[in-house]
Amino acid sequence: MTIRPTFVRTFVASLLLLGSGSLLCAAQLPPAKAAIASAHPLATAAGMEVLRQGGNAFDAAVAVSAALAVVEPSGSGLTGGGLFLLHRAADGRDVIIDAREVAPLAATRDMYLDKDGNPIRGASTNTALAAGISGEPAGLAALQSRYGRLPLATSLAPAIKLARDGFDMYPRLNAGLKQKAAQFAKTEDGLKTFYGKDGLPVPVGTRLKQPLLARTLQTLANEGMQSFYTGTVAKQMLAGMRQLGGIWTEADLAAYKTLEREPIVGSYRGVKLISAPPPSSGGIALVEALNVLSGYDLQQVDSVTRKHLIIEAERRVHRDRAIYLGDPAFTNVPVKLLLDPAYAAGLRTSIRMDRATPSNTLADAPEAAAAGTNTTHFSILDQDGNRVAGTITLNAGFGTGLLVPGTGLLLNNQMDDFSIKPGVPNIYGLIGASANAIEPGKRMLSSVTPTFVEGPRGYMIVGSPGGSLITGMVLLATLDWIDGKSAEQIVAAPRIHHQYQPDVLAYEAAALSDADVAALEKLGHKLRRQETWGNLQVVTYDSATGEVHAASDPRGVGTAGLY
Repeated sequence: MTIRPTFVRTFVASLLLLGSGSLLCAAQLPPAKAAIASAHPLATAAGMEVLRQGGNAFDAAVAVSAALAVVEPSGSGLTGGGLFLLHRAADGRDVIIDAREVAPLAATRDMYLDKDGNPIRGASTNTALAAGISGEPAGLAALQSRYGRLPLATSLAPAIKLARDGFDMYPRLNAGLKQKAAQFAKTEDGLKTFYGKDGLPVPVGTRLKQPLLARTLQTLANEGMQSFYTGTVAKQMLAGMRQLGGIWTEADLAAYKTLEREPIVGSYRGVKLISAPPPSSGGIALVEALNVLSGYDLQQVDSVTRKHLIIEAERRVHRDRAIYLGDPAFTNVPVKLLLDPAYAAGLRTSIRMDRATPSNTLADAPEAAAAGTNTTHFSILDQDGNRVAGTITLNAGFGTGLLVPGTGLLLNNQMDDFSIKPGVPNIYGLIGASANAIEPGKRMLSSVTPTFVEGPRGYMIVGSPGGSLITGMVLLATLDWIDGKSAEQIVAAPRIHHQYQPDVLAYEAAALSDADVAALEKLGHKLRRQETWGNLQVVTYDSATGEVHAASDPRGVGTAGLY
C-alpha cells in the first residue's frame, strides 16, 4: 500500500489536535501583542483604550460592543442581541454567551399573517411588533461580571463620550440613513437625532451627537445593565414601546436571561473548529459543510471543481438548516446527527462532479429573496491569550428604524428571523419550518458564526455580518487560513455563496473569471453577480513565533489595531 504524503501530514496534525486540549501546542508562546478588529475605527479605539487601562479581552468586548451601538447603528445596538464566543486562557475554557433575543410572551404563531393566512407586508420588519426582547445588555453584563476585570462604567465610558460629544458623519452611515429615512421619520427622536430640517441625514463630515443615547448609556453605567430589565431604562423602554404599538411587558424584561452554552466543536484535516451552537445555525452548518468537503482533496482539484464542491456542500447544509434548526429549548435539534461524519458521507453520495444538484431535487421549497448584509462582528485577543469572537445585531440595517422615545435606542426587528409561515422567506431569503416557528419566550434562529479555528500553525478568531451569507464567509475564511493565507488576504478574498434557496450562486465580480462562469454554468449552476458583501474581522496568532496579525474587511470602514 502506498501512503500519500498528504495523508501523513493530516494524520500527524490530527494527533497534535487530539493530544492538546483547546490549545494545539504544549508550549505556546504568549501573544506578542493584543489585537482588535472591528467594523469601525472608533470601536476598535474604544477597545484599545480599555486594554490600556488594564482590561482584558472581555472588558474590551464590552467597550467595542457599546461603541458600535453609537458609531455603527446600522449593524447593532443595545436593543439587539448576539452570541459571544469566549476562550479563557487561564483554564482553556471555551464557552458561548447566548444573548439572543426571545419572542415576547404575547407573541403568537400567526401574528404576522392576515385573515387569509398571508404575510402582512412589513409587520415583522418595520413595526414595534417586529422586536424581540433584547439580549445584548444582559450579554454585556455577563461578559463584565463573569470574565472581565474592570468596572462596567469603565468599559462603557468610551461609548458614552462618543454619544455625548459626537463623531464625524461618514459616507456609509449617511447612505444608510438615506435609505431608511421613511422609517426614521416615524419617530420624532429619529428625525431630531439623525436628520436636518431639510429632512436629509446629517451631512458627511458634520458632528453627529446622540444625547438621548448618551443619557441611556450613562444610566446603565450608573445602575448596571439590569436597569434595562427592571430599572430606570426598563420603565423608559416599556413606555416607549406602548407609544409605538409594541407588546413588551414588565414580565418579558424581568424574565430575560443570558445562557452559557457549550460551543459546537468539529475538526477538518487536523484543524479544530469551535463555533456557535443553536439557536445559531452557524456552527453546525460550518462543521457539517467541512465534513462534506473532507471527502475531497480541495488542494489537488482545479479551481472550478473546488468552487463546485463548496457550492454543493453549502446547498445541503442550508437545506438542513431550513428543516431541522431552531431554539433547542423548544425543538429537538439533531445536533449529533448533523455533525456525524457518516451523515456527511451520505450527503456526498448525491454530489456529482459533473453536474450541479438542483435544489428542488433535495426538497421542495419556494424561491426566495436576496440575502442581506447587516449585523456586526469583532474579533479580540489580549496578551494573556483570552479571545472573543462577538457577533451582535439588530437584524436588518438599523433594525426597524424606530427609535424608542426618550432612550436614543433603535428597536430591533429580530422577530423576522422566525419562520413566520413554513416556506415563506425572511428578509435574508432564508426559509424555515416548524422548528423555527414563533412561540412565546423562544429564541429565533440565527446565522451568526463567531468562530475559533485552531491548528498546528496557531489559531484564527473570525466572524462577519451578512445574514444568510455569514456561514459561507466563515467557511471560505477557514479554508483560506488552512491554506496558509494571512489575515489581510483572508478578509480581502472575493466571495461566492449558495444557500439552497434561491437556487442561485451569488458571486462577487472578482471571485470568478469569465472562464469560471462559463464552466460553472456548463455544470448547471445558475449564477448571479452581486455587489460586495460582508465585513469579515480576523485576528490570527502564530504559535511558533507568538506573532499576532489583525485585519478588517476592506469592504467596510473598520480598522484593526495591535497593542
